[in-house]
Amino acid sequence: MSRTTTDTEPTQSPPSGDHAFFGQPRGLMTLSGLEVWERFSFLGMQAILVLYFADTVARGGMGMEAGTAASVSAAYGTLVYLVSVAGGWLADRILGSYRAVLYGGILIACGHYAMAVPSDAMTWTGLGLISAGTGLLKPNVASMVGKLYRTDDERRDAGFALYYMGINIGAFLGPLVTGWLGDHASWHWGFSAAAVGMTLGLIQYVLGRRHLIGRKHSAEFALAPQAMRRAVRLIAAGAVVVAVLATALSLAGWLTMGRFVDVLTLVSVIAPIVYFVVMFRSPRVTAEERGRLRPYVVLFLASVVFNFILFQAYSTMMLLASTNARTEILGFHFPAGWYASALGAFEVALAPVVATVWARMGPRQPHASNKIAIGVILGGLSFLVMVLPTSGHSGDTYRMAAWWIVGSYLLLGLGDILLETSGMSATTKLAPKAFSGQTMALWFLSLALANGIQAQVVKLYGEVSTPAYFGVNGAIAVVAGVAVIAAAPWLRRTMHPVR
Repeated sequence: MSRTTTDTEPTQSPPSGDHAFFGQPRGLMTLSGLEVWERFSFLGMQAILVLYFADTVARGGMGMEAGTAASVSAAYGTLVYLVSVAGGWLADRILGSYRAVLYGGILIACGHYAMAVPSDAMTWTGLGLISAGTGLLKPNVASMVGKLYRTDDERRDAGFALYYMGINIGAFLGPLVTGWLGDHASWHWGFSAAAVGMTLGLIQYVLGRRHLIGRKHSAEFALAPQAMRRAVRLIAAGAVVVAVLATALSLAGWLTMGRFVDVLTLVSVIAPIVYFVVMFRSPRVTAEERGRLRPYVVLFLASVVFNFILFQAYSTMMLLASTNARTEILGFHFPAGWYASALGAFEVALAPVVATVWARMGPRQPHASNKIAIGVILGGLSFLVMVLPTSGHSGDTYRMAAWWIVGSYLLLGLGDILLETSGMSATTKLAPKAFSGQTMALWFLSLALANGIQAQVVKLYGEVSTPAYFGVNGAIAVVAGVAVIAAAPWLRRTMHPVR
C-alpha cells in the first residue's frame, strides 16, 4: 500500500523537563549554533555586497551606480526569501525539516565558495546557489525551533529571543571578518570567509542532530510515492525551463538587470497574496485555524514595513556610511563594512535582556501584537534619527560622526529583537498544522516583499535629498506601528489563546 500522510511517523512531543541550555531545550543550542554560522556567512557577505557592486572595476568591484547597487542587492534579498516558499513545501511534503536544512546549508556553502572566485559569472552563480540554499534552510530551521516547545510553554518567546541572539552573534562577527578582508585584501577574500563560516555551521548541525525534535527521514506530511515522483519530475523540468528561458531572454537583450529586479518585485507582491488565498481555502485548515490566520495578515504587513527599514541597514545605510560617515571612533579607524556589525552587536547584547524580561513577566508580558508594533515604531525612529545629521549640507562632501549611524542601529536592533522574535514565535503558534513549515515560509515572504519594495524605493536614493529619503520612509513606519497598536484589542481577541 502506498505511504501517505496518514501513516507517516507520528510527531514527537517536546519533553517538558528539558532545561539544559540556559533553561531551554538542548536542541535550541544546536539550531542556534547553526544560525550563528549561517548568519556569519549570509550577513558577512551582505555587508560588503553593496560595496562590492558599487566599487570601481579597477578596485575589484562591479562599477554600479549607488542606486543600482542598492536595488540589485535588495533584489537578491527578494529572491532569497521568495525561494523560502518552495523550501517550506519541500520540507513538509518531500524532504523533512532536517534534510531540508542540511541540503540548504550545503547549497549556501557552495554559493559562497563560488563567489570567492574573482569572476562576474561566478558571482551571479554563487548568489543563485545561496538564494536556493537559504530558501531551504531559513523557514525550516525556524520551524524546528518551534517544535522544541509545546504551544502553552511560556519559555517559547524567551527561547526564540535566545535563538535570535545566536543569529546576531553571527551578524556581529560576519561583517567584522568580511569587512576587514574586503578592505585590506579583496572583496572575494571576504566571500571566502563566508564560505568557511557556513561549512563550520553544517558540521555542528550534524553533530548535534540527536537533540532535535521531529527529526525524521521522511516529511511529516509526505506525498504518496507516485505523487512524490511526479512532483520531483515537475520541479526538475521547471528548473530547466526557467534556466533556458532566462538565458534566451538575456541573450536576446530583453532580460536586463533592471527588468529582472522589476519582475522579482512583482512576484514578491503576488506570491503572498496567492499563498494566503490557498491557505484560507484549503480543506486541511480547520475553521479555528482559519480564524487565527486573519490577525496573522496584520502581523505579516507589520513585518513588511519593519523589514523594509531593516534591510536598508545593508544597502542605503551602508552606502551612506561609506561616503558620508567617519570611519573612526575614539581615534580607531575601521572599514565602513564594520558598521553592519553594530546592528548585530546591539542585538547580541539586548536579546538576553529581552528574553529575561519576558521570562520574568510570564503571563503579564505584552501581547505579541504590541511587541511587534513597538518594533515597527523603533524601526521608523531609526530612520528619522538620520534626518538630523544629513540636513543642512549643500554638497556630499560632509562627514557625520560615527555615533549617528551607531545610534540609528541601536534603535533598529532593539526593534528587530521585538518584532522578529515575537513574529516568528507567533507564526509557529498561529500556523495551521498542515502548513507548519509553509506558514513559516510565509513569514519569510514578508521579508521578500519588504526587499521587493526596497528594490524599487532605493532607486530614489541619491535622486532625492537624503533627509527627505530617510524622513519620509521613517515616518511611514512609525504610522504603521501606531496603527497596529490601535488594532490591538481585535488582535488579542482573534489570536486567542495565542499570546
